[in-house]
Amino acid sequence: MNIKVMNVVIAAVTLLFSANVFAAAPIKIGALFAVTGPAAFLGEPERKSAEMVVNEINRAGGVKGRKLELVVYDTSGDATKAVQLATKLIKDDRVVAIIGPSTTGETMAVIPVAERGKIPLISCSAGSKITYPVKKWIFKTAQNDALAVGRIYDYLQKTRQTKVSILTVSDGFGASGREQLKSQAAKYGITVVSDDTYGPKDTDMTAQLTRIRGSHSQAIICWGTNPGPALVAKNVRQLGIKTPLFMSHGVSSKKFIELAGDAAEGVKLPSGKVVVADLLPGSDKQKKSLMAFVKDYQKHYNKEGDHFGGHAWDAVMLIRNAVNNGASSAAGIRDQLEKTRGFAGIGGTFNYSTTDHAGLGKDAFVLVEVKNKDWMIVK
Repeated sequence: MNIKVMNVVIAAVTLLFSANVFAAAPIKIGALFAVTGPAAFLGEPERKSAEMVVNEINRAGGVKGRKLELVVYDTSGDATKAVQLATKLIKDDRVVAIIGPSTTGETMAVIPVAERGKIPLISCSAGSKITYPVKKWIFKTAQNDALAVGRIYDYLQKTRQTKVSILTVSDGFGASGREQLKSQAAKYGITVVSDDTYGPKDTDMTAQLTRIRGSHSQAIICWGTNPGPALVAKNVRQLGIKTPLFMSHGVSSKKFIELAGDAAEGVKLPSGKVVVADLLPGSDKQKKSLMAFVKDYQKHYNKEGDHFGGHAWDAVMLIRNAVNNGASSAAGIRDQLEKTRGFAGIGGTFNYSTTDHAGLGKDAFVLVEVKNKDWMIVK
């Protein structure tokens, strides 16, 4: 090899070496999802959505020249495991933010870990207590159960249904929903005439529903996540109960319709707009993001994107926006998250502040009804 060629080779190697040395390190984001276990219907679409949007951001050049690196762990919906994995993400993986967990119970258990580690946590869970009272490092993308209850009660008030029976699952999500159902009732002129619970692993709720049948209620509200609510719907059908049945946003996906079968017909529930994105008017601020997400998810996974995957999509995009606005550290991302205004995501239009780390209003929900095994907007 002559000297001229050798110099060219050395220059090329030096340039390549320099590029590698000075290339910005990736921004590591942790994710805790219930990919397996009873809450997999939440965690699996969350994982897929997070991976999908991170890959797309990276293919487009990353954020300010830096790639996003997603470190995902499966919690199986177990709070103890979630705490252990959150600790691992902070201490071993050195992430600058954490997305998830998938359930309220897990999130409440992980909050102290994130606070001690001074790492922003963007939960994909709905419980109001996650962000109320406000905690410096804790945010969420799932719509509050307080807003969901208000959406149901607003409808009942307008239709003059004033006596309700509530049936809630005995876990963190159910307890939070039950608290809201009871505390908001008087404001809407509603009386809770029957208040019962069921266990997360219960497979038959006919005893509770038999008691409800004798309560003279005008509506039944079940608060839980699959598979329990689907069993409740089936039991209502089996017992011949004609009282209108409402569910929480915890079952806002096609999975509920699959599990409940014909018994899902006529069930109403508050939902994020993604399940009815194609039915929204063109003037809706979220429609563009919603339709893009739905089509993207369909292209990647050959199924519809849902309410739950949208929570993870929003969380990744919120972090992306924070980095795009100059944040690179955990503290910087936290500060930028708190400054988020007018972000039209999948769960709603987010407006965080120093006094609000949930960031959504009543317009984040529409009331939907199952008709012909699909969702329709209740007018």
